[in-house]
Amino acid sequence: MALRARQLVNMAEPTNGPRKVEAKVFQGPTLQRAALGEMSNRNFSHLGLKSTKSIDITKLKAQQPAGSGAPAAQPRKEFKVFNQAQKRHLGKENAVKGVAEQVKEAKKEVREEVQEDMDGSEMEVEELAVAFSTQRLNVEDIDAQDANNPQLVSEYVCDIYDYLRTLEQNSPVHQRYLEGQTITHRMRAILIDWLVQVHHRFTLTQETLFLTVGILDRYLQSERNVARNKLQLVGVTAMFIASKFEEMLCPDVGDFTYITDKAYTKREILRMEIKLLKQLKFNISFPLPLHFLRRNSKAGMVDSKHHTLGKYLLELCLPEYSMCHFKPSVLAAAALCLTLRLLDGGEWNDTLIYHSTYTEDKLMPVMCKMAAVVVKSHHSKQQAVRQKYDTTKFMKISKLPELKSEMITKLAERSALS
Repeated sequence: MALRARQLVNMAEPTNGPRKVEAKVFQGPTLQRAALGEMSNRNFSHLGLKSTKSIDITKLKAQQPAGSGAPAAQPRKEFKVFNQAQKRHLGKENAVKGVAEQVKEAKKEVREEVQEDMDGSEMEVEELAVAFSTQRLNVEDIDAQDANNPQLVSEYVCDIYDYLRTLEQNSPVHQRYLEGQTITHRMRAILIDWLVQVHHRFTLTQETLFLTVGILDRYLQSERNVARNKLQLVGVTAMFIASKFEEMLCPDVGDFTYITDKAYTKREILRMEIKLLKQLKFNISFPLPLHFLRRNSKAGMVDSKHHTLGKYLLELCLPEYSMCHFKPSVLAAAALCLTLRLLDGGEWNDTLIYHSTYTEDKLMPVMCKMAAVVVKSHHSKQQAVRQKYDTTKFMKISKLPELKSEMITKLAERSALS
């Protein structure tokens, strides 16, 4: 049945002539889809213009009557119109190219300016480097031979001392911090003189003594209601904490009870330890003058006699209330500078200035006060430090005739005048 229906349809199609012609006229010739290019967002290309132009010319020739003698000027008009469109298109392209060239020129000018600035900055850095090198020609690399010793950390030693200088600024001891308290500077001097004897009796390290005084000063500075009968307890507790921090084998708490002639019990010392650490917020890692003195002694390439005299001057300053507010780095530099003047008249050279960060002029006021402390120590009641350095272990430094020289007296007089 389907085949019969299809044959009937095919037989009926030839009789329908006009419908067949309409279909042909409607379909027409299939042309290229060049006109779709005009609908896109892309710019006209030269090929697209030529193709559309040829199509329009053929249409005009087909519409023109055969017998007319009119000149074929209409296509030229259309051709001129397309030339104008092409010119507009080319003008747009030239405008875009002009803007692109302006952008390129602007970028080039910016790059040249940036390059000039970079060259100028490099020249400034080079000039600063040359200026620094000319100012530091006499600075010696004191860590050049320590590269093979990992314990000396020669790569980080300068950064370590910079960090210590930052720490000493963050935890200072203020000048005259005992004003308004029941504890006086004389009580402080007597206590520290006794702690020097205890330290020598227990044969502790030098760092333990300096850390003990540092803990004591910072606690008395923050806790302003310490009773007089508890001052010795604070002192032995400070040494107990410092020995835990510095010593390999620290004394037992019972040893400190014994050294105080059982004036305080173990429980009292342990309770004071907790109270003291809470008051200091468990921060007891203070930079010590000994740390900076060792670095300065290495920079100055001094012998053991110079270094021992520097330690003696530093320990003489421990009981002195007027010296407790100076920074440890300042005290260490002043002690070594005064030592060089006393023993061999050595100068404070560029290497010492570089590593200590202090010139001799800045250290002079501290050196004068230190000389006054030396003069005062000859007739002072607190003689623990002088007796300690009067032994062969410390080369009998306290008996040096240079400590009673005219130079010391003049420097002490300058301190009294200032």
